[in-house]
Amino acid sequence: MKKNVFILLALGAMFAFVGCSQKPVKTIANLKEGIKGETTASAKYAAFAQKAREEGNDTIAKLFDAASKAESIHAANHTKVLEKLGEKMEPFTPQFEVKTTAENLQAAIDGETYEETTMYPGFLSDAETEKAVDAVKSFTWARDTEKKHAEFYKQALAVLQAGNESTLPFDYEVCPVCGNTYEAGSVDEKCAFCQTSRDQFVKI
Repeated sequence: MKKNVFILLALGAMFAFVGCSQKPVKTIANLKEGIKGETTASAKYAAFAQKAREEGNDTIAKLFDAASKAESIHAANHTKVLEKLGEKMEPFTPQFEVKTTAENLQAAIDGETYEETTMYPGFLSDAETEKAVDAVKSFTWARDTEKKHAEFYKQALAVLQAGNESTLPFDYEVCPVCGNTYEAGSVDEKCAFCQTSRDQFVKI
């Protein structure tokens, strides 16, 4: 009898250990999707910036440059969280299409809006359920930045269509920790998302 009790206790302890050490499966899949999306966005916006310069839209090119930098930071943050969970990202090649600057801005608006309103809220729900604290932080930083990017792009498209591109900001600053993106005229002394000091920001 004692032997049976001992076996049951041992099995219980083993299952408890396995349960506690289970990986956050949904969050891992979401991190990989996020890495793919952010890496693709970074490459895409760099290409959009080049197209904007070819079309003489230098101020819009600077916005794309800043966003490209921010997206690369998001991808790097997601990658760090993924690797901390003992996983690695599979190799992939970003796929995207470059059109006119106006069309590129609309594509950027659509992409950022989807990430801010649909993709990242879903990722955050899964991460919170699976208690993946680092993922919650990384997803939150990305979501909040994408919201700002969408507004910047909407403003740029409206100005481009009105023929007043010269009214757009020409300089941006990007937080190297979370990717938060600022127009140069309205920069916080500490990042509003992660409290990183402005003297560390990347000037675009």
